[in-house]
Amino acid sequence: MENTGTYKGIKMKILIMNPILYTSETDNIPRVTSIKDTMIYALCMGFVKNGDEPVLVAAEPYKPVVKEEYPFQILWFPCLYTTILKPRCFPLLKGLDRYLKKHKYEFDYIISSEIFSMLTLAGALYAREKMIIWHELGAHNKMLKKLPSRFWYNIVARIYMRNIPIVPRSDQAAEFIGQFCKKVLPVRIEHGVDLDKIVYSREKERYYVVLSQLIARKHVDGIISSFAAFEKEKSEEGWQLKIIGDGVLREKLEQQVKDLGLEEKVCFSGRLNHEELMPVLAKAHALLVNTSKDNNMVSIVESIATGTPVVTTTVPFNASYIRSEKLGIVKDRWNEKELEAICESNEEYVSNCIKYRQKLSNQYLAGLFNQIGGKLGK
Repeated sequence: MENTGTYKGIKMKILIMNPILYTSETDNIPRVTSIKDTMIYALCMGFVKNGDEPVLVAAEPYKPVVKEEYPFQILWFPCLYTTILKPRCFPLLKGLDRYLKKHKYEFDYIISSEIFSMLTLAGALYAREKMIIWHELGAHNKMLKKLPSRFWYNIVARIYMRNIPIVPRSDQAAEFIGQFCKKVLPVRIEHGVDLDKIVYSREKERYYVVLSQLIARKHVDGIISSFAAFEKEKSEEGWQLKIIGDGVLREKLEQQVKDLGLEEKVCFSGRLNHEELMPVLAKAHALLVNTSKDNNMVSIVESIATGTPVVTTTVPFNASYIRSEKLGIVKDRWNEKELEAICESNEEYVSNCIKYRQKLSNQYLAGLFNQIGGKLGK
């Protein structure tokens, strides 16, 4: 598929049902001051830039504490039965069913995020003919020992979603959902980025960057250990590790750095806003990822868009195209050898990232959705 902006030059109105705007590690969802750095906001802006009219359905617990102005409409729905149906993972939105029944014909098509979702079920029941399901998960949700997820995919999905077109966000997602639903399209659409806000750079400085929550599953301690071994061999070259982000393990990681005698080599920046982050990411030799649990990672997408290659485990779903397009190094339990390898072939990896970045454009991906949605019912 090629991106053509609006579908055959026609302005389209799209309802995007994506209630969870950012990840919360606990049921106490942190309130933010802005949602303009979220992945779904970037996709909505892609539609806007293509001349279309997106409308976003979101869960009220994710509404920012500061009033913002948006170039598209956002409908904030309150959540029901939050003790059982947790807003951070399986929200039920009050009034969504009535909204779909009343307004579905105002939209050219509807995108709903995930098969395992009460919103997708509502769409399947009340707006089936308008639906596209945008699916990310590549395995069963672990909630309650996977029992709700297994029931949902084997019963609910097979009955109510079997003939609705499904757009996977990765090869892993396609393989998983293909076990339960047959109308899985061959196209892959992941989260995109606003390239107008991301300037790439071929010129790199002598540092690596970590962009991560400082929590257990991110294994930043392993990154620090690998960098320590790398820096020991390159001590005269002035290499640094810049850790951007915050979390419960920050003090422990700072102590690890002190124990290794790397206080002058490893910098903890805390959280940076998007404007502060992008120049740092663009000048890095590589983004380092050591996660043991993630799906598609927006930090990886943004890194590639800045021209900065990635060293990662096989866990993130982005790993498949990082490997195939040679946008970095993919290896479980990577260490200082991979840091040296990404350094030695950096120009080649950077060049590949810059060539690939256009495919990560939010406008490009919005155009792909329009080509699918424009054919519904035809």
